[in-house]
This record gives sequence, structure tokens and C-alpha cells, in this order.
Amino acid sequence: MQIPRRKALTGNIAVCSVGLDTYWKQFPGLLDEMKRKTGVLLKKLEKNQVNITDFGMIDNAAKAYEVSPLIKAADPDVLFIDMVTYATSVTFAPIIREMNCPVVLLALQPASAMDYPNGTTYIQLCNDDFCSVPEFTGVAIRMGKPVSDVIIGTLENDDGADRKIAEWCRIAHVRHDLRRARIGLMGHVLDTMLDMQTDPAAVTAAFGAHAVPCEPDEIMAEYQTLCDDDPAVAEMIERIMEFFETPDPGADKIAEKLTQSDLLTAARAAVALERFVAGKQLDGFAYYYEAQVGSEMRKLVTNLIVGNSLLTGAGFPMCGEFDLKTCIAMLIMDRLEIGGSFAEFHPIDFERDTVLVGHDGPHHLNIADRKPKLRSLKKYHGKPGSGASVEFNIKTGPITLLSIGVTAEGKFKFIVAEGESMPGPIPPTGNTNTHGKFQPDVRTFLTDWSKEGPTHHFALGIGHHAETLKKIADSFGIECAVVSRRK
Repeated sequence: MQIPRRKALTGNIAVCSVGLDTYWKQFPGLLDEMKRKTGVLLKKLEKNQVNITDFGMIDNAAKAYEVSPLIKAADPDVLFIDMVTYATSVTFAPIIREMNCPVVLLALQPASAMDYPNGTTYIQLCNDDFCSVPEFTGVAIRMGKPVSDVIIGTLENDDGADRKIAEWCRIAHVRHDLRRARIGLMGHVLDTMLDMQTDPAAVTAAFGAHAVPCEPDEIMAEYQTLCDDDPAVAEMIERIMEFFETPDPGADKIAEKLTQSDLLTAARAAVALERFVAGKQLDGFAYYYEAQVGSEMRKLVTNLIVGNSLLTGAGFPMCGEFDLKTCIAMLIMDRLEIGGSFAEFHPIDFERDTVLVGHDGPHHLNIADRKPKLRSLKKYHGKPGSGASVEFNIKTGPITLLSIGVTAEGKFKFIVAEGESMPGPIPPTGNTNTHGKFQPDVRTFLTDWSKEGPTHHFALGIGHHAETLKKIADSFGIECAVVSRRK
């Protein structure tokens, strides 16, 4: 089962094509052919859930200076420069100088090779897409704004080029939402976890996102409007029971079969949480709060796990332990459509050369390998409270980890690793756990990972996406260390 996304993916893509106006009088029909080529590109982009603004052909300096402020005002998440034929770099320099988004050069020629015996200058110009790429990249470096990527290939029937275009559209999804995100922040760091400390102003400076102060009383106000037999609570119970299994107890004495009382509390809390985030117009939420022993507030704030996981699966990242940085990492992975579970390292399995990867919630339920489980826990280890908790394996196969650390200079840093989710038993403790295998071996990997200075939490996604995450880091001017890649 898949939880539907709360908000549709989107991103703003700007496109302009470049050429040389001298050619148009010399070779009648050439300009129309260049426009046809860009039309093919626009149709490719339309398949990738993006909003496209086409700024047309830029073929001389005057047009470049005229269009540059218009492109900047459109605030694109990614700018594609369609290198349809040779163009002088003055058509590009005024634009790249003003851009604060990734700029990607596309050199997609219509022919896989020229028909040399019948070749003409006209045909060569139709396929001269790469000719001025070095000129453009060199000028971009002189402007202090290196291009983010160059995609070389053929205009049609080129799966490799199409995948790279789609990758940049996914990056546009990340940048679009992260630059505008309202991430709720409630409570405090768990008992002085120093690696969790995050300056909200630094988040805005680095990513554009706004950390919105929230109070637990705002969720409580929604919770108190709900009685046990409220139709919204009954509907939530139905959703939960449809989505989760409730197995019999395992070996862990603090875990038992889901009780009706815990199910009811989790459902009320989930409804209250969804109403709260809608009212605050949030795009993510990081929190930790303990409240008074035995109070209704403690019961509420320690029973958000089920609602957390449903929201996370719907594209709304939820982070326990006040971990704002990992909430951002989870949002990035979600917008790439690769999941984004809240995770940390658990015990090492030296016999399998793996390490258990998981946490006590929240989790991205859409990347579970089978129906997730709910158990009642008599206590949450290391934290106050008790109640329903989520347990599942993620899908077996390739995985990627993203942790966001902070350097000695106070700058954010991406720490990334690729590995494999392996089949294997997990303890029945009401927590998510998956066997992660990393190159070259588990001891070396964990040593190298730790030395890069990550937060002890990270976002866990499916597939291998280190290169894409590196491009996202570069687009925000953030250092990125890739610890392990799968060969």
C-alpha cells in the first residue's frame, strides 16, 4: 500500500535557447529548425511535474541583457540553457552572472552522426550543439558561477540524456520546496544532545526554509476537541488498521500486542496532529517535549509516532528528538521520491558484516518491504511515555543515507553513503530495523562515516543517489562528503 502525497511535486524550470543571429540570414529556415529542437526539449520537461517558462532564443548581446532580469525575476529552481547551435558567450555571460540557481547546459544534437558524404554547413550548424559548450563553461568560471552540469547526447532516443534531465527536474522539486518550506519546531533538544543543536537562522541562510516556532498546547487544543467516538477518530482507526499489522508479542518484554487503548490514543493524536500542521501551514515538523508525569500532555506528545509515520509517508517529514537538520534531509529524500526515514545505527552484525539501521520512529511507510507492524510498548527506551510504535523493514536492495552535520565554522555539511538493504531477521522491539551492508566492510565504513562529523541521525532512502545529493549540496553551496559508494 502507498500513502498518497499531501502536496503534488512541483518545481520551476526556466529554459532559454542560444544561437547566433548572423546565421539566420545566411541560412534560411535554420532559426525555425532551432525552435523545433527546443520544442522537443520542452515536451521532455513536461513529463517531469515541473512548471516551465520558456524565454525563447537569445542570439545576441542585447537580448541577453534584456532577458537576464526576467529570468532572475522568475526565480527558477533550475535553468536549462538549450545549446541548439553555436552561440557566442556574450549571450550567456549576463545571465549566468545573475543566477542563484543551478544552470545546466544541454547539448542534444538531432543526429547521432552526420551523413558525411552529403554533409552541408546547414546540417553541421543543426548539430553544432556542443561547439560552444567549452566557451560557455570557461566564461561561467570567470564569472565566479560555474555551471552545475553539462548534458551531452542526442535530442531523441537517448535514455541516458533523458535520465539526466529527469534528475535535474527532481532536484528542482527539492529546491522548490526546501527554499520555501515552513518547518515546525517544538520543544527542546533531548537531554542536551549537543549534535542536535541547530540555529534556525542558519537553516534560513543555507536553504531558505523557515523554522516556525510551535507550542505543544496548539496540538493539545486540537486533541481536546476530539472525543473517543468522534467520526474523525473512527476514520483514523480504520486507516491505521488497514495499513498496519498487529502481531502477537515477541521476545521483548516491553513490547506487547497493540492494545485498544493505545490504538485509540494514537488515532486521536494523529487526527490532532494532521489538523495542527494544516492550520500552521507546515511542510515538516521537528519536536521533542516531555510534559508533566501523568498529564494528558505527556500522553499526547509521546503518542505521535503513528501519526508521524502516516504524515512522513505522505511527504510531510516528521522528526523526533528536535532534529531539524534531519527533518531537512528527510524532506530532500522525499522530494526525490526515494523515501526518507528517520534513522540511526543500531547493533552491528559481525557475522553478516552488516549494521542494523533504524529508529523508534518516524518512518517513511512507502518504502517498507511488507506491511508494517504496530506494537504497544510499555516504555519508550531512553524517553518518557508508552504507547503504539511502528516496526518494519525497508525494501531490500540499494539504499542511500544522508546526514547533515555542522562544521567547526558553523556551516552545514552533507555526509552521504550508498549501501544495500539486506534480507535478515530484526528484533521484535516495535522499532524499524534493516540490515545495512556498506563497502568495503562494516568496520571500515562506520569508522569513515563517524570521522566525517555527521549528526547521529540520518535520512534513509532507497536506491543509489549519492551523485544527485552531491549536486543538491553544490546547488546550495554546501560541502558534501561521500563516504561509501556501491560499485
